[in-house]
Amino acid sequence: MPLFNKLKEKLSSFKKSAEDTIDEKAVEVEEQNTQPAETSEPEPVKTEPSKTSNNLEQETGSKSGTGFGQKAKAFVFKREFVLDEDDIQDTLWDLEMGLLENDIALSVSEAIVESVKNELVGTRRRIGSDTGKIVEDALKKSLYNIMSANTFDFDEYLKNAEKPVHIVFVGVNGTGKTTTIAKMANLLQNDNYSTVIAAGDTFRAGAIDQIESHANKINTKLIKHQEMGDPAAVVYDAVQYAKSRSIDVVLSDTAGRMHTNVNLMSQLEKVCRVSSPDLIIFVDEAVAGNDAVERAQQFNDNIPIDGSILTKADADSKGGAAISIAYITGKPILYLGIGQGYEDLKKFDPQWFVDQLFE
Repeated sequence: MPLFNKLKEKLSSFKKSAEDTIDEKAVEVEEQNTQPAETSEPEPVKTEPSKTSNNLEQETGSKSGTGFGQKAKAFVFKREFVLDEDDIQDTLWDLEMGLLENDIALSVSEAIVESVKNELVGTRRRIGSDTGKIVEDALKKSLYNIMSANTFDFDEYLKNAEKPVHIVFVGVNGTGKTTTIAKMANLLQNDNYSTVIAAGDTFRAGAIDQIESHANKINTKLIKHQEMGDPAAVVYDAVQYAKSRSIDVVLSDTAGRMHTNVNLMSQLEKVCRVSSPDLIIFVDEAVAGNDAVERAQQFNDNIPIDGSILTKADADSKGGAAISIAYITGKPILYLGIGQGYEDLKKFDPQWFVDQLFE
């Protein structure tokens, strides 16, 4: 299914409805052209040979054409409109319902609708023939402002940060956290950063074997202990290993957990206390929609995150989680997982995201 296809349909429907309303309200106006009229010096009278009929027709036609063109240029016909809130109240309601249906959180939907309303209502606007562009521009501006309110240049941060940079990845089970760590290690190595991975998920059976398999495939060092061992000790050892060998980045896996699991949350707090991460990144599935938004908010309330990565964005027909998480948590989306390969990790760009919704 194409990226964000369902949300695209809802935005397109709103655009068409608002465009029809504007066309109904628009009136033609006649505007005086402000360009100065052409002037010419009087020419001296000359005695010329008599003209043939063809000469006369060409001259007369030329003068007639010039005169008509000058008159046409003297006026510009445009349209203008003023919308009251009542004019598009129903259309805005449909937009809000469409946003909610596509997993955009209520507070975010309300902010988007309010922004679009402020763009369209109450101001006299001049329009040309493309009424839809006004509506589309209002939608694009609103969505972009929501998604770019909390930006963070990960590349710039990494370039200037003191090494090693320690990044801890958190989230619930089954959202692709371990695979995302491998993708991130691969990405960093391609950018000429050295990496080491800490197998900090000692709780889930098979978790250490899984991340070790990834580490071998991308040729990066893995620090591991036995299953059910102390994850804080694993992460501590990985950070010390990085310091002693001038490794640039430590990527620490942790056990998937819900914020309601008191023991695992205490364990995560210990990991962060013992090895002071520079960044804590929340990982969840884009297709989880509002569940992902709620979990991101809950993690951020318990152990403040610095940003999010959304996996399976290529399978997301709605796009709501990507729009909502940054707004709800106040922390940026850093990357999107867009496939199964190690190369399938895309740096998040709000402008790119908005453009996908209107392509």
